[in-house]
Amino acid sequence: MTKLSSMIAVTALALGLGSCDNTALAYGDANSIIAVMRPELWEEVSEEVYSALEQTIRTVRNEKTFTVTYQDPSGDYWGDLRRFRQMLLIGTLADSWIQEALDGENEDPSMTRPGIHQVGDVWARGQQVTLILLPDGEGVGELTLYLAEVHELLDEQFRTYALNRMYMSGADTALADTLAIEAGFSLILPAVYRWNQSDSVFLFRNDNPDPSELIRQIGVTWKTPIPSAIQQETVLEWRSELVAGHYSEPQDHALENVSSGPIEHLGNNGYQVQAEWRNPPDRGWPAGGVFITRVIVCENQNRSYLLDSWFYAPGKEKYEYMIQLETILDSFQCGSA
Repeated sequence: MTKLSSMIAVTALALGLGSCDNTALAYGDANSIIAVMRPELWEEVSEEVYSALEQTIRTVRNEKTFTVTYQDPSGDYWGDLRRFRQMLLIGTLADSWIQEALDGENEDPSMTRPGIHQVGDVWARGQQVTLILLPDGEGVGELTLYLAEVHELLDEQFRTYALNRMYMSGADTALADTLAIEAGFSLILPAVYRWNQSDSVFLFRNDNPDPSELIRQIGVTWKTPIPSAIQQETVLEWRSELVAGHYSEPQDHALENVSSGPIEHLGNNGYQVQAEWRNPPDRGWPAGGVFITRVIVCENQNRSYLLDSWFYAPGKEKYEYMIQLETILDSFQCGSA
């Protein structure tokens, strides 16, 4: 079954073929984009659309941040695919699908000017429609610039979506206060995370709803005095010590696609390593995922902190979990801060 046919089949089950009012909930993933324009324009600009919107990041593989599916607005499936959650419409004011999307926005003259616009709930509830409104004559030469801006806009909105989902249980500010008072550092974690302490090692874990399907974990510890030099090798050695002494399962480092280098965090110097972990072959079952490990130097405490984050999400798109881990790491504060 082709990708488009699969989407139509699932949409038919979820929304009910033949229903055409916008009271139905929008369908589809937040990072799945239905691109809509005339076929001859798509033939001309499709490569630019894919290049701009289907950018990749490295997780356990090169993973697209968004996936794009083209739809002809005069095609057989338009009545169903127009109810997807994330729509990108490209055309002029003369195009009927552009007119439909802008219906009800006529009182705002800025919505009819060439450029990028967004409207919601056009053909379904919970839907976001992004329009690239071209001037008469299409102005295809400007489309590349518009597409770069659209990717930046949608990526920012997807990050907000990922954080809202992560903190749906609430931000555990009470835990952050407790950590600051008793341990000298703080993190802003979702309230659903469990945590435990063993001397100067703190582990924070979320394995809901099922650890065989999804695990996110952060470990924090520190050393005094501050080492004279921090490099990839020293970070990985420290991480290996943490894994061996405190993690429930061993993890080997897979460094084929490692990314590392110095960072600065809230005025503190540090070093970050991002790579993949895998369980050893003798465990009898394959498992792996991404880890992001940082060492942050807090001069005012004479401490160097190790912040180790990793997740296990087999068969799932992983960009959202990367955003979650990075956000938790970014919330780290030490000392009087």
